[in-house]
Amino acid sequence: MTLLPSDAMPATPIWCVDAETWPALAETLPEAAAAFARASGFEPKPGRLCLLPETGGGLHGVLAGLDPAAGPFGPGRLADLLPAGTYRFATPLPAPALAALSWCLTGYRFGRYRDRPAPEARLAAPEGVDAGATGRIAAAVAAGRDLVNTPANDLGPAEIAAAAQALAGRFGAACTVTLGDDLAAGFPMIAAVGRASDRAPRLVDLTWGPDDAPRVTLVGKGVAFDTGGLDIKPSAAMLLMKKDMAGAAVALAAAEMVMGSGLPVRLRVLIPTVENAISGSAFRPGDVLASRQGLTVEIGNTDAEGRLILADALSLADEEAPDLLIDFATLTGAARVALGPDLPALFTEDDALAAEMAEAGNAVADPVWRLPLWAPYRSMLESKIADINHVSGGPFAGAVTAALFLRRFAVRAKAHAHLDLYGWNPSTKPGRPEGGEVQTARLVHALLERRYG
Repeated sequence: MTLLPSDAMPATPIWCVDAETWPALAETLPEAAAAFARASGFEPKPGRLCLLPETGGGLHGVLAGLDPAAGPFGPGRLADLLPAGTYRFATPLPAPALAALSWCLTGYRFGRYRDRPAPEARLAAPEGVDAGATGRIAAAVAAGRDLVNTPANDLGPAEIAAAAQALAGRFGAACTVTLGDDLAAGFPMIAAVGRASDRAPRLVDLTWGPDDAPRVTLVGKGVAFDTGGLDIKPSAAMLLMKKDMAGAAVALAAAEMVMGSGLPVRLRVLIPTVENAISGSAFRPGDVLASRQGLTVEIGNTDAEGRLILADALSLADEEAPDLLIDFATLTGAARVALGPDLPALFTEDDALAAEMAEAGNAVADPVWRLPLWAPYRSMLESKIADINHVSGGPFAGAVTAALFLRRFAVRAKAHAHLDLYGWNPSTKPGRPEGGEVQTARLVHALLERRYG
């Protein structure tokens, strides 16, 4: 859904009220409307809704109880609740831009396999809110959600690469895809993880913007489906594994926002994309893999494949020492146990960057929570036969040790952050319908806008 211009007319007013503001507003309503609100039992409580009729049969306005617990996205729930028509917020809101964005994001529907019409309630942009910019962000989120929601039979490594190429074509970006012998030679861990599938692994490399601009590189984990490999997952744990490429979707959504905003950066997006399948050619527990960086890596568990493909991509990114390097991945269950599905884990050694990212995320209702890169835990990744093991083998600090492993492959970047996210909304909330989600994409766009916009 897109926003209409702020002067779109006619537009039915929405009055968002609470116990403090409702009495004064009630005094300004026509007597018939106020009487209807009283007769229908409207109370200015969270979630309450009252459609006020016109005497001629039309809609005079809407009363909606504010829900502080829903945060700045709360008013967006009305997109799903109101009848067809054009509306405007008629009372001041704490964050009108986020309320408008939430309206657009609430209206998202994934309709590839069955008809799911979008809501017909349209919103005129609040005064001072850029309808075009809000629409671009909502469109990028929707495109990313579509990727995450698409099942693996229709979205494999080739289709993920094609989505990146299509995005590059829209914005005049360069995009190359490496596969086959070139992938095996230059990116041995990506090749090893993907070799068991009959769908060839790939590395996508998209670049946009002038060479002399600040270098920002985004790396997204693109595991189209994760069986766990020979360390196979139980069936229940496999049900949502189509979303194991959500890191790639986040990187592409953030890139679309950055390019759509025309930010003065040299943007690079790297997406290693594979299917972690099972066959006679699958990589095995106990194997030792070469890496692009030169470190040898002992395989402790084939179900920890994401960090392997990210490591090769991070090594490529690191070779040009970008000003800012951020990777996105649905990496560990440990992060979800610690923080739940709504709050991605942020890892970085840069205190200033961590504070900047947390502030940007809070400002746009796309939050993260910092967890420590606890250096003493590096000993958990020691190997007796290789330079490093890619898992700890124990029950402790799984998200931390995964982040510490990735940190070994990003040593030249001026600043590096790793985001361990869920990529899925388990239930519907305002602005966040159940299903695929591109967590932290809007955060990164906001961060780069603050730095370079």
